[in-house]
Amino acid sequence: MRIIANILIILCFIFTGFASAVSYERGIPTEAQWDLKMPITTLMQLRQQKTLYAFVGDKLQPVAELFPNQSFYASVTEGDYHKIQFGNAQGYLEAGYLEDGYFEDIASMKPDKKIRFLSDSTKKADYPIYEYLITTKNTPIYSDKDIASPQIATLLPNLRYPVLSRTIKEDTNGSKINWFEISLGDRLGYISSRDVKPDLGIPVLTYHHILKVTENHNFRHTSTTTSLTAFTEQMNYLKEAGYETLSLNQVAGYLNKSVNLPGKAVALTFDDGLQSVYRYAYPLLKENGQRATLFVISSRIKSKTPKWAPNSLQFMSWQSLKSSRDVFDIQSHSHFLHRLDNNKKPIIFSRQSHTIILDLQRSQRVLRLLNPHQYAFAYPFGGYNQRAITAVKASGMTLAVTTQQGKVRLGDPPFALKRLYALSTDPIEKFARMVGNDEYEVVNKNIVVDK
Repeated sequence: MRIIANILIILCFIFTGFASAVSYERGIPTEAQWDLKMPITTLMQLRQQKTLYAFVGDKLQPVAELFPNQSFYASVTEGDYHKIQFGNAQGYLEAGYLEDGYFEDIASMKPDKKIRFLSDSTKKADYPIYEYLITTKNTPIYSDKDIASPQIATLLPNLRYPVLSRTIKEDTNGSKINWFEISLGDRLGYISSRDVKPDLGIPVLTYHHILKVTENHNFRHTSTTTSLTAFTEQMNYLKEAGYETLSLNQVAGYLNKSVNLPGKAVALTFDDGLQSVYRYAYPLLKENGQRATLFVISSRIKSKTPKWAPNSLQFMSWQSLKSSRDVFDIQSHSHFLHRLDNNKKPIIFSRQSHTIILDLQRSQRVLRLLNPHQYAFAYPFGGYNQRAITAVKASGMTLAVTTQQGKVRLGDPPFALKRLYALSTDPIEKFARMVGNDEYEVVNKNIVVDK
């Protein structure tokens, strides 16, 4: 009877449309809605200072002030806007500039031979992005590696901008300055290291179990159980400090240099799919306007929500998972592989590639009833090797997270991404340094996992 009931529940999900994913912010237009019909760019000159807008994370916002009498490659269209290269993607200038005379064709200019452009795709290949910088204030972009050179634009605060190269040059006082070379409007510009901070990576936080202190009797000595008080303080800090919570899909975009992200950014992940996360984490995240990735063990989804029992590990039901999709991006934590062998080692180590692939594909089929876009995987107990990585790739995933500690940095392998444990005992000052862009990485050692 239980098998029949589970089948009926799954069929119900299919025919009632629960498979459709819920977008995080419906009111924000997507990049696709802004795409040009004819994305052809022409070298143009800006005759009046104007604000450039771009998508940073999910939000369309002001990102730069472009200065007059400066040249950029921009689209020429009769549509609603002009499109200009900004960071890893595009920036937008509102319509009407051609009619108002803000742009003038380069043919009427006397071009500065010192200006270098990246309009040719073959030239762009010579300038690969190798790191990011973070703006914390209005940041001048100069036309040369000299603060006396003309400013071409100003980047606004809280941006994570791609860097093409870094050069050390002495100023007039003999002091050495690092200069970051960047591209804006397919034009090379230069930013002083004194005005920005180098990007030290994106923190991906991992949580498992959330309990009130008064009801935690069986999980007091595990690092993977977080008190509700500490979790609330940590999430409220992120909100008040202006951190945007990212999807792992955006983290992938950070790695493959396809999206623009804010300087203050963090990704939240929850492993296993426990009922305590739905009971305590979900309402808080929803209230704060935050989102997270939920890695679910698909074989342990319950047919109905169990009566709350904090002394045991309870897993979420289909109904709980369905109703929490406005906050959680539901991804796979395997189907039957979340087990230990007789030697207390993750069972994934003793499984052949085809067995791992079949398990992940089965998990994906189940979870697609909740989220059709299955792209991320969390290794059970953090255990992985090259065989597991190869199997995850073969199953169709595009990234995977481990329990190795550290931030995600440009160049990291997408199928072995690091995460960070924030503990209940961490003072909020330590948590702030952990998620911040501090020079010294803050990690918690000697993690005790409940098995």
